[in-house]
Amino acid sequence: MDPTLVILPTYNERENIENLANRVLAAIPEVHILIVDDNSPDGTGRIADGLAESNSHIHVLHRLDKSGLGAAYRAGFAWGLDAGFTVLVELDADGSHQPEQLHRLLDRVSTADLVLGSRWVRGGEVKDWAPNRILLSRAGSLYARVALGLPFRDITGGYRAFTAHALEVIDFASVSSQGYCFQIDMLWRAHRAGLAVAEVPITFVEREFGTSKMSSAIVLEAILRVTYWGLTALPARLRGRRFTPTTAVVDGEHVQVG
Repeated sequence: MDPTLVILPTYNERENIENLANRVLAAIPEVHILIVDDNSPDGTGRIADGLAESNSHIHVLHRLDKSGLGAAYRAGFAWGLDAGFTVLVELDADGSHQPEQLHRLLDRVSTADLVLGSRWVRGGEVKDWAPNRILLSRAGSLYARVALGLPFRDITGGYRAFTAHALEVIDFASVSSQGYCFQIDMLWRAHRAGLAVAEVPITFVEREFGTSKMSSAIVLEAILRVTYWGLTALPARLRGRRFTPTTAVVDGEHVQVG
């Protein structure tokens, strides 16, 4: 297996972080974990330091303040690339992504530049969500698909595996978006760059402990940015000009899109 780093951004996740880190390493002992903590006032960073002291596969990156999911992942990607990892995985620290399904992403990343853990392809599912929340999430993905001309099902999901090559091509350090919008931005850049993108089914489970970091400001940012990007790209799309063709894997089938 290629050297793999699983990045866990944390802010007030003391109830979740130890169990999650143990589950990741139980699922795939060869991987390394980077906990990127945004100076959590609940002591998550101290717990992370203790985990790192007891296991050489766990590392901690402390940041001075809470500046958003996108910033945390950018810091984690930079750390991982500097350390020589060739596969870098995004994984929510709240337990909603199942480490036991990480092998699905890593098996597929050998033939793709970016693998999306998808709730909305065949075999994917969401547990413990109210129907209106499922509708909102699927509507968000649909809006981004239509506005940006993306062929993928789960546009906003945060369980992803990138190759180092993909991150360099995307120029991740220049991505300023946060939250849902960060995930959309990264995927759109990958699509426009002609990278091979695959989707694999995952099970998404509502967090058991702690509170969600989602806010109306994060949702509004995604709507405004996606609308702006879509309108900016619309003239070229109407003229029939396309981005560099992209190989996508949808429901196990390789398709040419672009």
